[in-house]
Amino acid sequence: MVHFVGAGSGAVDLITLRGHRLLEKADVIIYAGSLVNAELLEYKKETCIVYNSAEMSLEEIIDVIKKAEIEEKVTVRLHTGDPSIFGAIDEQFQALDDLNIEYDVCPGVSSLFGAAASLKMEYTLPGVSQSLIITRLEGRTPVPEMERIEFLASHKTTMVIFLSTGMLKKLSEKLIEGGYAPKTSAAIVYKATWGDEKKVLCTIDTLEEQAKVNGIYKTALIIVGDVLNKNGDRSMLYHPEFTTEFRKGLE
Repeated sequence: MVHFVGAGSGAVDLITLRGHRLLEKADVIIYAGSLVNAELLEYKKETCIVYNSAEMSLEEIIDVIKKAEIEEKVTVRLHTGDPSIFGAIDEQFQALDDLNIEYDVCPGVSSLFGAAASLKMEYTLPGVSQSLIITRLEGRTPVPEMERIEFLASHKTTMVIFLSTGMLKKLSEKLIEGGYAPKTSAAIVYKATWGDEKKVLCTIDTLEEQAKVNGIYKTALIIVGDVLNKNGDRSMLYHPEFTTEFRKGLE
């Protein structure tokens, strides 16, 4: 059996209880060493064999899983954050399906939620933004034509941008080209929830400058939108005049 486990956003205690239990019972762990907090490996049993997937190809990862299956061992494939977001898991699923190897997925706390928690912010503020776009800037790996940053920016809603810290000048240009004002609020969150986390509040046109000043070149999320100003309308959910299934509002 193979368990794909979300390691959480960085802090060791942000892995789920289910993920923790799976790490404890694993005979083999393949973890994304360039991103996952290695302290999580302290949960493994002494006999567990560990592989760092940062040094492996997809084929090598699948070979390790195949060997473990033949030996009737439990494998945990430990991914950063939640494996469903930029986790490159579907290609692994396809390979395992071809081999008739059973697997399941344990969700994790994505760094986008860790970043929001660190900034004490809400991505969806009434009267400001009710949608969240999760994306990345086109780099060596292309994106679909209609999902380019400048097209998505035309919505002017909240955006969380992964895998783009090394291209911030281009990112700013594309965001502004798409319709954001240059002085729109932005944030750079480096290693959200880790011990060495950094949070930088800035504007779209100062993203590159502020990243350089703070020595941030990778492993960071970019958040863009007026929600960072924290000036949304009051939610109707808890308004005394708002009737719900559980409470009658004042007249």
